[in-house]
Amino acid sequence: MAIPNVKRFRPFCTTCNESFTLMAVLPKDANVDSYLADAVARHDHKAFQEAKVLQFKIRVGQQKQKKAK
Repeated sequence: MAIPNVKRFRPFCTTCNESFTLMAVLPKDANVDSYLADAVARHDHKAFQEAKVLQFKIRVGQQKQKKAK
């Protein structure tokens, strides 16, 4: 079940040279540009890179054994 007033933003971080997804509910009179600038300043580069590596990590070993007949 989705929250209807959640906005999705894709700000670009110049430190990691990556875009990341940010979902937020902002008030009507909020300045979106200043909010995104603050969010990029608070962005955790190390955790973002580690999560990205873990997402595409390939398991080595313990592959499913084929049953010999």
